[in-house]
Amino acid sequence: MSHVFGRHSMTSPRRASIGKGAYIYDAEGKQYFDGSGGAAVSCLGHSDQDVIAAIQKQAAQLAYAHTSFFTSDPAEELADRLVAVAPGDLEKVYFVSGGSEAVEAALKLARQYFVEIGQPERHRFIARRQSYHGNTLGALATGGNEWRKQAFAPIMVDTSLISPCYAYRGQQEGETLFDYGQRVANELETELQRLGPETVIAFVAEPVVGATLGAVAPVEGYFRRIREICDQYGILLILDEVMCGMGRTGSLFAHEQEGITADIVTIAKGLGAGYQPIGAMMCTSAIHDAIANGTGFFQHGHTYIGHPTACAAGNAVVSKLTGGLVAQCAAMGEKLQNALHTAFGQHPHIGDIRGRGLFIGLEVVEDRADKRPFDPSAATHKKLKQHAFDNGLLCYPMGGTIDGRTGDHILLAPPFIIEDAQIDEIVTKLEKTFSAVL
Repeated sequence: MSHVFGRHSMTSPRRASIGKGAYIYDAEGKQYFDGSGGAAVSCLGHSDQDVIAAIQKQAAQLAYAHTSFFTSDPAEELADRLVAVAPGDLEKVYFVSGGSEAVEAALKLARQYFVEIGQPERHRFIARRQSYHGNTLGALATGGNEWRKQAFAPIMVDTSLISPCYAYRGQQEGETLFDYGQRVANELETELQRLGPETVIAFVAEPVVGATLGAVAPVEGYFRRIREICDQYGILLILDEVMCGMGRTGSLFAHEQEGITADIVTIAKGLGAGYQPIGAMMCTSAIHDAIANGTGFFQHGHTYIGHPTACAAGNAVVSKLTGGLVAQCAAMGEKLQNALHTAFGQHPHIGDIRGRGLFIGLEVVEDRADKRPFDPSAATHKKLKQHAFDNGLLCYPMGGTIDGRTGDHILLAPPFIIEDAQIDEIVTKLEKTFSAVL
């Protein structure tokens, strides 16, 4: 009997034993292709010797120092590295241990910013339905993942939610993609006017929606309109790149492809590539300076922020990403999407294949012609996950794609080191899985 408090009390997970390249091996020696990087984490695969060496070197020199007393070389170097490649005026980096912490820090900083500049009446956030921003109470409240929020709703702050930019389900007949994007973006302005814009702190969104929708990218012009509305009403734009950032969509920061800048950006997952728990919140100099020139103290903090060993791992990871792996992700992502379209583009139960880079979603439907989803009671996503696992493929299926209850999708996020033969392996194992389940 295990004394580990696992994710699900009714199942006993296999014990992972070895990670090598794009594969994980269990204790019995069975091989699994990591087609989702865990949860879009393992962008470098599982045995990168440069990252391992960086961790070992730093742990031997200085494993940990509390940031109330010290900064460290790895933290300073990683912050410099990130600021040098970040879009816009993201000038300050606040290191944490993961994505939920990064979002929580972003929400608190955004609120404190307005308190510092004399606008304490701003206390509301606006986000989107079918979004996910983390599992701490603040991050969970800001997201639109209803099944995750339901049990905890009475103890969470209220957040306004508008429509996602989800053209496969939302575009109306006769409406161009651009007009659709403008229509759903303008819901932000409508909600601001309903609430009173002077009460709103920020709009929070994933540039490419990950776990809840399955790699849904925005249509052309959507985020430019969002940025215009934020500027018009004086609210902040917080972009959550915890899952879609750090090269996953084919550019280091996902919102680079939208031609906009953000006030606050959160990153994690691919920042440490799974080798160490690390995340970060990046903000503009204007936001930081409001604190620096006011109270001088960001009223937040965790024990392991700025962890030297974690930052050393992040340095090694980002060096590799900017050294050519992001471009490789874009190229291999195009190959994988082409292979998936060839194999499943006309599949009667695959309604949509979407995404950017090596961040790809397949929406699973009962009827492709009318986009009708499977009955939620069928738990199709759970069956797909189990059969894929049995076939030696780790992927990330989810249910509730459409409204939190109905709809199923599979998310793929393989490591950037993927090879052509492994693209064929993904397709072959998905074919076998679909044949068994669908």
